[in-house]
Amino acid sequence: MNAAKKIVVEVMYKADYCLPCFFMDAAVQEMLPQYEDRVEYRRVDIMIGKGKNRFLELSYELFGEDAVKKHTRLAPVPSLLINGELIFDQIPPHFELVDAIEEALSGLTVNA
Repeated sequence: MNAAKKIVVEVMYKADYCLPCFFMDAAVQEMLPQYEDRVEYRRVDIMIGKGKNRFLELSYELFGEDAVKKHTRLAPVPSLLINGELIFDQIPPHFELVDAIEEALSGLTVNA
C-alpha cells in the first residue's frame, strides 16, 4: 500500500463537557496506534475557529446548503465521518469501529 494514501477520520466534537463527544474521541484515540500510518485523525472542534467552518462544510455535504440554511439541518454531534461520509452518529462499539476503519482501508487497497 502506498504510504501516502490514508483515510481521514473526523469526529464532530462540541466541548470537553460533552460526554458523548469525549467518549467518541476516546474511542478513536484508542484505535489510532494500530492504524497510525494509514489513518489521519481530525477532531473537529465545532465551537471554535476552523472547526466551525469544517462543521458547516460537512453539514452542507451531508444535507445540502439549502437544508442547512433554511432548516438548520446540521451534522450530528458527536458523529464520526470517514473520508467525509457519516459512519456513526453515536459512540460505536469497538468492533464496529474496527470494521468501519478496515472497510475504508480496503477501499484504498482496491483503488490504489
